Amino acid sequence: MKEVIKQRKVSTKSKGTLGNRKWQLYGMMAIPLLFVIVFSYIPMFGIIIGFKDYKYSRGILGSEWVGLKNFEFMVKSNDFWNITRNTILLNLLFIVVGVISAVVVALIFYELKSRIATKVYQTIFITPHFLSWVVVAYMVYALLSPEYGTINKILGAFGISQINWYSEPKWWPLILTITNTWKIVGMDSVIYYAALMGIDSTLYEAAEVDGAGKLKIVKNIILPCLVPLIAILTILKIGNIFRADFGLFYQVTRDSGALYSVTDVIDTYLYRTLTVTGDMSLSTSVGFLQSIVGMVLVLITNYITRKINPDNALF
Repeated sequence: MKEVIKQRKVSTKSKGTLGNRKWQLYGMMAIPLLFVIVFSYIPMFGIIIGFKDYKYSRGILGSEWVGLKNFEFMVKSNDFWNITRNTILLNLLFIVVGVISAVVVALIFYELKSRIATKVYQTIFITPHFLSWVVVAYMVYALLSPEYGTINKILGAFGISQINWYSEPKWWPLILTITNTWKIVGMDSVIYYAALMGIDSTLYEAAEVDGAGKLKIVKNIILPCLVPLIAILTILKIGNIFRADFGLFYQVTRDSGALYSVTDVIDTYLYRTLTVTGDMSLSTSVGFLQSIVGMVLVLITNYITRKINPDNALF
């Protein structure tokens, strides 16, 4: 009887400690949850501005309701198809190059035998992620400046005519891709590196016993293990394919009008429209359209992925 009473006391104590741990977890979750509610859900009330002819004097509720006229105006504008094409194609290029680069860098880190060297190189690669696009823009300008840029000085030393980079649109898809990849590859590679660390080492040992080389190990073991993670991260990136990194396209290009044919995207176009006309309704309607298109693309991509391999789908 005494033993039964002791067991009950132990079980009640364990339940009590489990309950305390739950409240600790709830407490930790409260701040980020409050942050999301305040900065993500409450501002959604402002979406109705996109369906109104917003006037500052009348306020949100007092402004005239115009329905889909703001969306229609944006779609029928002369620049819509150009900025949409630039946004989608450049983001697709960023996704493809970024994923390949991050996986390659993660594989290089994984092959390093020294943990100190791995930490040092990871720190070096991650550092650009924390730099402001303003800082990155000045670094790019130091390389591409028409008069004092390092690249033009190197070209001049070899007798090659210098290039006015900020007036030559054809180079900028490559320049923006290199800049974007340089900034994000370190942080993305850490995610893939963590996945590599979770692969069962016995798989490598079995492959080596069978005489498999490095390339075959990468092809038959590493890449298949990374495919689910690559699929999930790619689906999430596709959700933002209709958006553009404003800092990259505005700061790095120095908002050069000569480059608009290849670098003008939805976000920079809206910024200029907002600063010139102050049309809050147009910018709100396009922002809402970007969110809807992003959600639809995520659902479609996830559906296709689930049809190919359900294990690789996001949900």
